[in-house]
Amino acid sequence: MASAGFGTTLAGLYGESNLNHTCTFSTPLLSCSAGAKPGLVDTCCVETYGGLVLSTQFWSLYTGFESKGQKLPVDSWTLHGLWPDFCNGSYTQYCDLKRQYDPLPSPNTTTGKPDGTPVPAYTGAGIGSFLAPFGKFDLLAWMNKYWIAQLQPNQDFWGHEFSKHATCFSSFDVECYGPAYRQHEEVVDFFETAITFFQYLPTWGWLSAKSIRPSNSTQYSLSDIQGALKKGFGAIPYVGCSGPRYNTTAAGKGSLDNGFTQLTEVWYYYHTFGRPQRGQGVPVDATINNASSSNCAKASKAIWYYQRAKGSEV
Repeated sequence: MASAGFGTTLAGLYGESNLNHTCTFSTPLLSCSAGAKPGLVDTCCVETYGGLVLSTQFWSLYTGFESKGQKLPVDSWTLHGLWPDFCNGSYTQYCDLKRQYDPLPSPNTTTGKPDGTPVPAYTGAGIGSFLAPFGKFDLLAWMNKYWIAQLQPNQDFWGHEFSKHATCFSSFDVECYGPAYRQHEEVVDFFETAITFFQYLPTWGWLSAKSIRPSNSTQYSLSDIQGALKKGFGAIPYVGCSGPRYNTTAAGKGSLDNGFTQLTEVWYYYHTFGRPQRGQGVPVDATINNASSSNCAKASKAIWYYQRAKGSEV
């Protein structure tokens, strides 16, 4: 069943009722499993829309807002977001424009194509202000330390992550919070859930344990990076790079390897038990849908894991 009862208000991704959805009573089925389908479960209690969940992290070298105190944490990667892909690896975005808090929508349509529904820029109070009515000042402090934006204020980035991704989870629909819902309750819930997954994923520590540490003089191999992360996580994550393509560098001249050479991000894939708010899932390989596990160069010692810019850490 799609809801816990017959409410007078039907909305959300699946038209859930706004009556109580007490997920303690629901079996926490694994997302993307045979039984985790609308019509068979309460979609507030088992993630059925975005069942392939990605916990994503950045390795940024600077923020561009250091003069305003927006700096990167020492000896830690930073949280990028928590994303709901469909079970087949495709995805959607900006699923509820009534909860659009992104000042700079990217893309600026719901499909990313010119004929998609326009996503209007948000001009209200920053999403960080939504935490104060809940007394979540410790949450705000944590986010300002570990959920760090580049070239924009932190809370603009948080607004982007919520609006583009959180609205596409069935389990974060407003209706799932029942008749006693408080405005922006699901925003707080999403932030805390994203942090829960991040806390399970010490990318810095897993790499450091294999002597892979930021350096401006030593390069690393993709196989070693992925090997260290797979050992820690239990499945193959997606490792993302930027910077020059290997075959445009002096070392890669004449090579067919056109992968990028600067380590910048990691995506960890899960199927989750019940709703993601439980923070429980099964790690799955990034290649689960025959997708690539990296855009980085595969040549030996081709990857730079650069130190951060002076003055950019705190």
